[in-house]
Amino acid sequence: MVDWPLGSGKFTVLPERHGNGVTPIKTPCTKRLVELGWTGEGLPPVSGSELRTGDLDAFRLTNLGYVGFEWETGNISSSHRAVNKLLLALQESVLIGAILVVPSDNFYRFLTDRVGNIKELRPYVRLWKSYPIKNGVFEIIVIEYDSTSPDVPRISKGTDGRALR
Repeated sequence: MVDWPLGSGKFTVLPERHGNGVTPIKTPCTKRLVELGWTGEGLPPVSGSELRTGDLDAFRLTNLGYVGFEWETGNISSSHRAVNKLLLALQESVLIGAILVVPSDNFYRFLTDRVGNIKELRPYVRLWKSYPIKNGVFEIIVIEYDSTSPDVPRISKGTDGRALR
């Protein structure tokens, strides 16, 4: 479970338009995946694959093959690159499962401006469903907050790209 403030047991966000960062939301999730046996920040041991376009946030070997996990913290262009990487890895049978996590339409408005989100990805879902995947599944998990409060701390932003704006 990812919570805010950390240790609260639920996710309460400061309701400030584009006022909160995203990496401190991703970090507890990927840390928990590693605790559960996933490998963090890396790639499955494959050769000759286009998957070499950058590390996955996490991946795990299952009885059927590798599952890749990406939590989108970049801008919408970064989201499209992540989807392309995951779909290509599925098409090449490098992965048998691919997971992308993005904020909901409601949650997005309180996060860094232009962070990847389901509202901007939704028009492309029909295209992605047409990709020729022989064996595997691609899932987009949409996350939401539990509540808002002006009394919780702002989620810190990074210093790369437009994150501080």
